[in-house]
Amino acid sequence: MSPARAVVIGAGIGGLAAALKLARAGLPVTVVESAEAPGGKMRSVPVDGTRIEAGPTVFTMRWVFDELLAECGTRLEERVRLRPASLLARHAWSREERLDLHADIDASADAIARFAGGAEAEGYRRFCARAAEVYRTLEGPFIRSGQTGPTGLAKRVGLTGIGDLWRIQPFATLWSGLKEYFRDPRMLQLFGRYATYCGASPFTAPATLMLVSHVEQAGVWTVDGGLSALAASIAELAVANGAEFRYGARVQEVLVSGGKVTGVALAGGERIRADIVVCNGDVAALGAGLLGRAVVPAGDRVARAERSLSAVTFCVRAETAGFPLAHHTVFFSRDYRAEFDTILRDRRLPPDPTVYVCAQDRSAEGAFAGGAERLLMLVNAPADGSERPLSATEIARCESNLKARLQACGLSLTRESPATVTTPDGFAALFPGSQGALYGRASQGWAATFKRPGARTKIPGLYLAGGSVHPGPGVPMAAQSGRLAAEAILADLGSTGRSGATAMPGGTSTR
Repeated sequence: MSPARAVVIGAGIGGLAAALKLARAGLPVTVVESAEAPGGKMRSVPVDGTRIEAGPTVFTMRWVFDELLAECGTRLEERVRLRPASLLARHAWSREERLDLHADIDASADAIARFAGGAEAEGYRRFCARAAEVYRTLEGPFIRSGQTGPTGLAKRVGLTGIGDLWRIQPFATLWSGLKEYFRDPRMLQLFGRYATYCGASPFTAPATLMLVSHVEQAGVWTVDGGLSALAASIAELAVANGAEFRYGARVQEVLVSGGKVTGVALAGGERIRADIVVCNGDVAALGAGLLGRAVVPAGDRVARAERSLSAVTFCVRAETAGFPLAHHTVFFSRDYRAEFDTILRDRRLPPDPTVYVCAQDRSAEGAFAGGAERLLMLVNAPADGSERPLSATEIARCESNLKARLQACGLSLTRESPATVTTPDGFAALFPGSQGALYGRASQGWAATFKRPGARTKIPGLYLAGGSVHPGPGVPMAAQSGRLAAEAILADLGSTGRSGATAMPGGTSTR
């Protein structure tokens, strides 16, 4: 029999991983992407004659990519240049209050002891041990495995692992869990911020999200050219394995006939036949009918209150003074609970926001040759997207509040270029169905984790990948979702007798 034909909707990292694995297995694969380049949220934008990374900037869990590329006969370090970071991030609360976290636990503990006292340093060591335990408990049965419910997870860990599941505090919030290790409110704020990596509030996110801290402590790398360069490299490898890419093309409908997928229809009217379709868009787009009524049952309906955080981002070139930026620097607000209440309860931008700055011309430790530098500056925002676009006045006020927070910590910007700004409604336009939510469904409460759909859907031939599905948001997790989708497809094809063929060189089209 001829091999099954696959179409991947969206060249985000989940779609790229799925396309690469399927092409490597010999399936004819076409990736359809509405943008002009691969990457999805891993994107860069033009600013003042250069390009600035405007999406994810932290690279962790490299084992996902090591394994993906090893499966395809190559090595990650042969595709991109990685530099391990000895300094994970710099944190500031005022001109006098600064704290660096290091890849080395002892170095971080020493820094915390000087900053907040010996008790907080001892709490940090205990916290690291617990975060590592949470990660070890969930990596195999959850991150590496397909979607399941609480009962299924318990079966995967087995009788001997039930105690481990209970110890990771699945029913506690992250904020309450952190209080077992820290008393200093700044330490609670620092480690509570890891909830935002999943688009959630530390006051409602489950304590299991402390595993994010372990993921960073286990290794952070900077990528030459940024994460958009990593996406481009994965796309190139997929082409080398036989995949075709269609950029500037938007899928209007997933075609279904006889109860199973038959292909996709593009906005211009063209139809592409396929036996397999991998949707790498936000699953809320399917649930909202944006890809046709026939595939609505495969999607998700995420209520406004259940959406993850959005953001307002400012990409600029500027000269900086007064504060020693690292590659990753976080400037914390004075009242974290008030900040999240304003965003998630009042649905407004906070007057005193926490600000993340990625100084993209600096090393992880902050080394910089001087002059104007490329900066991504980000504040959290409600995901109300096209429902309530931000006004020009609100955006200007957000920028003013952002700079006030930087200046409170001593950082000033001069000779700024005009900023390239992305707001929640901008993200909603880039990623249809999301309303600007950058991480799909928010991780609120213990059950939210199990509400994310898995790779398989109710519609034969339709599969899901991306940050809005299992195992969750973030670059490595979204890539893992693509791996899981491809594995499910190949397993299902094997069970029905459809086989692959030898991969042939692919290509790229902008039609």
